[in-house]
Amino acid sequence: MAYVKMRWVYISLVVLGALCLYFSLDAPSPFKGGPFAFKKKIQGFLQLPDIDCRQDPPFLVLLVTSSQEQLLARTAIRKTWGREQTVRGKRIKTLFLLGTTASGDLSRAVAREAAQYRDVIQKDFLDVYFNLTLKTMMGMEWVHRLCPQATFVMKTDSDMFVNVYYLTDLLLEKNRTRRFFTGFLKLNESPIRSKYNKWFVSRDEYPWEKYPPFCSGTGYVFSSDVAGQVYGVAESVPFIKLEDVFVGLCLEKLQIKPEELHSKQTFFPGGLPFTACSYRNIVASHHIKPHDILKYWQALEDSLETECPEV
Repeated sequence: MAYVKMRWVYISLVVLGALCLYFSLDAPSPFKGGPFAFKKKIQGFLQLPDIDCRQDPPFLVLLVTSSQEQLLARTAIRKTWGREQTVRGKRIKTLFLLGTTASGDLSRAVAREAAQYRDVIQKDFLDVYFNLTLKTMMGMEWVHRLCPQATFVMKTDSDMFVNVYYLTDLLLEKNRTRRFFTGFLKLNESPIRSKYNKWFVSRDEYPWEKYPPFCSGTGYVFSSDVAGQVYGVAESVPFIKLEDVFVGLCLEKLQIKPEELHSKQTFFPGGLPFTACSYRNIVASHHIKPHDILKYWQALEDSLETECPEV
């Protein structure tokens, strides 16, 4: 009887061990044995902005991902929230991140634009949507190598409205200048496996069932030291074409936890209907056309001296 009992105990332990091994293999870490494809290419920048961060370090650098043909959006941003300015005594600088195009006419136009405004960062990769990860990492590299003296960096897009006044106030109030990362938090998100979806990710590209915490790529803000840390680990995490998820993977490896900037929502990746009062207390809103950027900015500035009703 005792022999039979001991035999069943042995069999149970073997089965339990096998199950533990199976489930540990079924859900591996993204940082072990993943398909690492991002490579730091030792190549020069095609365009660099006219800024000396050592002599005059900015408080906030806004890195705006843009494509070659989006001149109207860049022009609107340069005239509004992206103009070089001082807010609460803090210097703010806006720069545009660009890749390259096969169009000779567009390339020449962008070269002229970059020479005129001196606010373009560019490297030699094709400027398409699914190269946004390369574009974002180009921005991280620029901050790390050429502007680590900045206090904060915001990565955002060219169809965004950014309230730099409120953002500056919140960053000064937060007073977090090391290992800080904030934006619209995306928690417990799963990869989209439908091939017909814009954000489709195959199991070959990312075999795991959940993404780590990340912030919507429409706009996130971080202390400048994070740029160098993300750039430093970028080759050791699975490369994924969704740039906000890729940055989230880097943050996970660095054990930097994205956090809220404010107790109330301030980032609106889905957009927010405009009123001057509502836009006073936001950081960023998405899906804004160039003519609306101009209109909304003027209305916001005109309203700064007036009182808004309590919400």
